[in-house]
Amino acid sequence: MSIEELSNILEEHGIKATANRLLVAKALNDSPHPLSLMELEDVIGSIDKSGISRCLTMFREKRLVHSIEGSPEGTRYEICRSHDSGHDEDAHVHFLCVKCHRTICLEKIPIPLVSLPDGYIMESSSYIIKGICPDCSSNPGGAK
Repeated sequence: MSIEELSNILEEHGIKATANRLLVAKALNDSPHPLSLMELEDVIGSIDKSGISRCLTMFREKRLVHSIEGSPEGTRYEICRSHDSGHDEDAHVHFLCVKCHRTICLEKIPIPLVSLPDGYIMESSSYIIKGICPDCSSNPGGAK
C-alpha cells in the first residue's frame, strides 16, 4: 500500500497523517503478522519506543489497529482493515504458537458471536487460540 493510500486511511479514521504515524502504519501494514512494540521499534529504527507507543495509542482509540494480548512478548498490533472507524468488520481469530511465540492471523475465521446478559455492552473482543503452529509441529526443534 502506498504512503498516499495509508494517509487516506489515517484521515478516514480521523487521524492527521504525520510522518511518524505514516511510518508506524506502514510497518504494520507491510508485516505479514502482528507486531509487538519492540518489533516495531526494530523495523522502523528512526522512532523511539515512546513515539511509537503514542501512535499506537491513537490508532487504538480511532480503531485503526487491533491489539492482541496474550503473547509472552506483550501486546501485538495489526492494521484494522475495516472501512468503518466505529466498527471492526474484519475481526478474526489469532493463533499463538507456544513454541515459536509467533502470533498468526487466521483471517478466514471470524470471532464467534457472544450473547451478553442484559446490561452488558461490548466494546471489543479478542479470540486467541494457543497451540503449536504447522512449522513447529513439523520441526520438533522449533521453527526459529
